[in-house]
Amino acid sequence: MSVMATESRPVGGMSERRRSRLRLEISREAARLFWKQGVAATSGDQIADAVGLSTRTIWRHFRSKEACAEPIVMQGVVTLMSVLRSWPKDRSLEDHLVGELVRLQYETRPVDLADEMLAMKMIRLADTEPALRTAWLMACDQIEQEMRVIIGDRLGCAAGDLEVRVHAAAAAAVVRVLDEQIGVAFLAGAGATELAEVKAAARRFAHAIRAATGGAVGDPIA
Repeated sequence: MSVMATESRPVGGMSERRRSRLRLEISREAARLFWKQGVAATSGDQIADAVGLSTRTIWRHFRSKEACAEPIVMQGVVTLMSVLRSWPKDRSLEDHLVGELVRLQYETRPVDLADEMLAMKMIRLADTEPALRTAWLMACDQIEQEMRVIIGDRLGCAAGDLEVRVHAAAAAAVVRVLDEQIGVAFLAGAGATELAEVKAAARRFAHAIRAATGGAVGDPIA
């Protein structure tokens, strides 16, 4: 039996995994078009042609052409969030981020690196495109929700605890601001500068999260 045959299928026939893959592929093509010719000059028909689907199919998966950017924008923080979810309690945030992000630098698939580059472009474009800014802020809200769980577990508190929520909001703001700054530097051709270099970027994230949370998040937990 094939893998696809074993996937759960919601009403309508398409598995959730296939639906997510299709949404990401649509998002890739939309992002390429947005970056190349601008959001206003890009139509739903053009996005459909680029991915080889009908325009009607595009609208079944996305509420608007700008919403097509949402999956690729989220790819800009997928790696960081996966690393944070695996953060051992007996390790400092700086040591964990440096070790894991350096390791992933050599293991990340080319397609994932390309997605992260597209995400940087969409986050950069969001400075002048309000609809894309909405997509980026929605991704940041998801980061905050995940940070509540990560920080709550680390501090031994419920995710809905007020202190946890405040720390999660601060940590999510750090991710948003630094991702925007790193993206601007990289797209401007910074290359292997401090911001673009993995170890330096990992330390910057760790130090900023520690500072933003008043030192509550960052140390090993005995």
